Amino acid sequence: MLRNYFTIAYRNLLRQKSYTLINISGLALGVASCLILFLIVRNELGYDNFHSKADRIYRVTLNALDFNSNISLAVAPALRNDFGQLEQVTQVYYERDGLVQIGEKRFNEKGFTFADDHFFKVFDYQWIAGDPATALSEPNAVVLTESLANKYFGNREVIGKVIRLNNQYDLKVTGLIKDVPSNTHLPFSFAASWKTIEPEYKRGMTNFWNIPGGSYTYIVLPENYSIRQLESSIPSFLKKNWGEDIAKEAKMPFQRLRDIHFDQRYINNIITPTGKETFWALAGVAVFIIITACINFINLATAQAIKRSKEVGVRKVLGAHRSQLMRQFLGETALLVIVSVLIAVLATHLLLPIAGQYMDITISTDQLSEPGVVGIILALTLGMIVLAGLYPAVVQSGFTPALALKSKLITPSSRGLTLRKSLVIVQFCISQILIIGTVVVASQMDFFRNQNLGFNKEEVLSFRFPSNDKNKVAMMRAELAKMPAIADISFSSGAPAYNNNFTSFSSKELGMLKNDVTELKFIDEHYMDMFGFTLLAGRPITEANKKDTIFNVVVNETLIHKLGINNPEEAIGKHITGDGDVSIPIMGVIKDFQSESRHKKIRACVMAYLPDAFNQVSVRIQPGQMRQTIAAIDQLWSATFPDQLFEYEFLDERIANMYKQEEKVYTAFQLFSAIAIFIGCLGLYGLISFVAVQKTKEVGIRKVLGASVWNIVYLFSKEFTWLILISFLIAAPVAWYAMHSWLENFAYSIAMSWNVFVIALAAAFIIAAITVSYKSIKAALANPVKSLRTE
Repeated sequence: MLRNYFTIAYRNLLRQKSYTLINISGLALGVASCLILFLIVRNELGYDNFHSKADRIYRVTLNALDFNSNISLAVAPALRNDFGQLEQVTQVYYERDGLVQIGEKRFNEKGFTFADDHFFKVFDYQWIAGDPATALSEPNAVVLTESLANKYFGNREVIGKVIRLNNQYDLKVTGLIKDVPSNTHLPFSFAASWKTIEPEYKRGMTNFWNIPGGSYTYIVLPENYSIRQLESSIPSFLKKNWGEDIAKEAKMPFQRLRDIHFDQRYINNIITPTGKETFWALAGVAVFIIITACINFINLATAQAIKRSKEVGVRKVLGAHRSQLMRQFLGETALLVIVSVLIAVLATHLLLPIAGQYMDITISTDQLSEPGVVGIILALTLGMIVLAGLYPAVVQSGFTPALALKSKLITPSSRGLTLRKSLVIVQFCISQILIIGTVVVASQMDFFRNQNLGFNKEEVLSFRFPSNDKNKVAMMRAELAKMPAIADISFSSGAPAYNNNFTSFSSKELGMLKNDVTELKFIDEHYMDMFGFTLLAGRPITEANKKDTIFNVVVNETLIHKLGINNPEEAIGKHITGDGDVSIPIMGVIKDFQSESRHKKIRACVMAYLPDAFNQVSVRIQPGQMRQTIAAIDQLWSATFPDQLFEYEFLDERIANMYKQEEKVYTAFQLFSAIAIFIGCLGLYGLISFVAVQKTKEVGIRKVLGASVWNIVYLFSKEFTWLILISFLIAAPVAWYAMHSWLENFAYSIAMSWNVFVIALAAAFIIAAITVSYKSIKAALANPVKSLRTE
């Protein structure tokens, strides 16, 4: 009997090729999209989950005037000394780039770390060679990742090989590990031993406020030990090691390892954190896609049911029970779904690397064979068989034999019609929510990229130089000035989007004893003109007199507002106090500019002239002469710093990288929303097919009485106008709430205007019109004689 069901199902599906093709393609596309989104969300929400002790690992952070992920190098030794109950304490010093030399070959490597010998006892990586317990116990030792080892040495044995780092350290390879998973807050290409650089930081390892950028400390709690116990001891720990003032002023929050990637309060993270809500939104899109695919199937199946009414009547007359017919129709659904899922898994295997590259995420296709993923696929398959097949099976098996044999089923019950139209309303709701979401996200991304930042970022190229040799600096400035394509040159501690120095300022004169973290930039006399800052009062930075011992600084609007001053002119001549209680006069005020991501409010900023702190060059290159000018700068660099490779970055690319996580999500949202809408169109096609069958005779009579093609098209279209309007009334408030909540993650965001909702409504009508027009025009052009003879 079961074999007979599947044989009949196979023959029916083969006979109705267009119906089968639309259903299989819709379901397969839906399942493949859902699987890809599931793996993306699983990857993003699973940051750092691969460590076996992930639930007991915490990062030690600082909260004084702001949340800072970096902390003094003095903290780790003190924690080991005072809290012997901690299972492990490790400190890490992260470098974003460095020069590696292997023989005559040189490489600029991005992202590596110096770590102590506790590092590999805290974090788990897959070891290929070496001993994790001792690999970093000696100075000048390094552990390479597999891809880097292949890049340097090919497939040869690497243990014992030597690499030279930054023309300063000869590091012996003591370990080899598999590449670090992409979903970690601490990505690195190699880990060198902390003891290699420890002597350089000895003096700063007692000062609590000496906090190098890139310094991180982690702890592992013993099992069954509450973090609350440790937190309660921190005030006394700070007081004992650094005095009562530090204990009053500073806090040391412990941040769960699994929370690091999602906690947007912190500055100085290696990877910009992204709120979990963003990834749950992608999961929501996956759910929408599956629901839309199932609705599509139901609408097509119920439209098809009319054509099979005589078959049902014959079977019932011959003694078939309703349960047998339900099993048959569910069997057909199961066959369709299983074939669709198999195609979807194959498509996912092929498309996942492309999707990963498109979104800048590395996800292995091996995950498709993991038990958890296989379980999800099986549950999805079973769920779709029930969700998509149950209602059509109930409808088809419930036909009355006499009416079915007389083909009197073209006017179904109003209840059935209401359900089918309700399903279309759900599809339109989903489509309009996704359209509104896509438009809002696109507008926010455009706001990030193109809104006025308070400075000119166009055609600016920046690069760091490795020496403070005044003669080399002067020579480089002179040679760059000779290049005709270079319009502007500035030396500084960092271009506007580079944040390297933070401090705090106060003003006893104005009664302000504390201030938030303040950005500190050291700039030359060309900086303000080159980047087009707006001077509101006073005078700009000029080259300081060598005899001057007092800084004169330019500050931004935010700083003077914190001083209680609203008129920039009133700030000129006022004094602020920096580190060491040095009183510094304000000589100028500039308009606020956006130096950090728009996730954060603009900080107070202080600019001063200090040539010893200049380590970056910024040049503006004339349009159309970029390639040859970069080549000329590279040649100048090689002559000036022959031991270094030339590395540069465009300022607008730097700014775009601040929103890399949002770009990834926007890309996925855009792509999969389009897929969901396309699948929804297939569902709408199913309902218009049903209506076309239902109104066959009506269309024939209207044509005989003189109705035009457009009259007939209108007859079909009006069925959907009110469905779209109802769905819009439901979708608009849901979409507004969801996108309003998303926009609240940013300190600066667009305002949601009524235009967004008009666009969504118009798009829904256009999508419906395109989908409905084919079937309705086909019905309108049909021969009325054939329509009237239809039984």
